Amino acid sequence: MSEEKPRRRMAQVVVFASQKGGSGKTTVSAHMAVEAERCGAGPVALIDTDPQGSMAKWWNARASETPAFAQVSVPDLGRDIDFLERAGYRLIVIDTPPAVTSTIAEVITHADLVVIPTRPSPHDLRAVGPTVDIVQMQGKPLVFVVNSATARARITGETAVALSQHGTVAPVTLHHRVDFAASMIDGRTVGEVNETGRSAEEVAHLWAYFEDRLFRLRGDAMAMLDRAPRQTFEQDILTPARAGMAGLDDGEEEIAMEDRPGYALPPRFGTGSQPPPRPASPAAPEASNSNWDGVERRKSDQGPPKGQADRRRPHMPFGRRHLA
Repeated sequence: MSEEKPRRRMAQVVVFASQKGGSGKTTVSAHMAVEAERCGAGPVALIDTDPQGSMAKWWNARASETPAFAQVSVPDLGRDIDFLERAGYRLIVIDTPPAVTSTIAEVITHADLVVIPTRPSPHDLRAVGPTVDIVQMQGKPLVFVVNSATARARITGETAVALSQHGTVAPVTLHHRVDFAASMIDGRTVGEVNETGRSAEEVAHLWAYFEDRLFRLRGDAMAMLDRAPRQTFEQDILTPARAGMAGLDDGEEEIAMEDRPGYALPPRFGTGSQPPPRPASPAAPEASNSNWDGVERRKSDQGPPKGQADRRRPHMPFGRRHLA
C-alpha cells in the first residue's frame, strides 16, 4: 500500500527569527507584509508570537485594514495556519521573540522560508549561530537580511561576507534611516509615508527578491516555464556588492540605474560615455598631447646629452661579434 503524499499547502509561511533583540525583526516583517499586500501577493496575515506584542501594538495603531492580524497560540499554530489558508490567505508572516526557545523551534517547523535580520555588528553576528542551528536542523530555507546598515561602511560588507558562509544573504541591504522608526509610530511603513524615498525603494526591492524566492519554493515547474524571465537576475549575480552592501545617504548623487534601481549595475563605458582620461606619464614627453594613445615612440635618435661621450657602438649584423 503506497503512502499518501502530504497535501501541498497553498498559503506560504515566512518566519522572521533572531536570538538578538533589536535586530529589526518586527520592523522588517511588518514592511514585508505591507509591501506584499501592496504588490498583490495577498491576502496577507500577520502573526505575533512575541510576548512583548510589538507587532500587535503597531497593527492596532494602523488605520488600514490590510494586512490582517491573526490572534493565535503557538501550540495550535499548525491548526490556525490551516484555518487561515482555508479563509483565503496566501501569505502568512510570523514575528518571533528575541530568544532561542522551544517556541521558536516550534514556529520554524511551519515555515516555508526563514528570514534572519542582522545588524552589521559583532554582537549580532555572535548571536546568529543558535538560530541558524535550529533552521538547519529542520532543513528550512534560510535568508539573511543585513539591516540598519551604515552607507559605505566597511563592516557592512564584512557582515555580508561572514553571513554568506552560513546561508544566503539577500542582495538588498536596508540602511539605517530615521524614517523606518518614525513610520512605525502610527502603524505605517516607509512606503506609505514616502513612496519615492530611498527606504521605500529598498523595501520594494527586498520584497521583490522574497517574492521570487517564494515563487521558486512553490515548485510549480510549468508556472516557472511560463513565467517571464527576471530582468534583474544578471544584476543579482554580477553586482551583489553594489546591490547589497553599498548605499547612498540622502543628498548624495545616485549612480544611474538599469531596469530596477535596487539592482544597479556598475557604471560602464558605452553610448554617450567616455572612459576616464589616461594619467600623464612623467617619463613620456608625448603624454601632454591630447591625442597621445599611451604608447611612447622615439622619432629620432638625438645622441648623448650635451657634454657627455658617445658610447654607442656601430650597428653590427646579427651573430657577428664586435671586435674592439
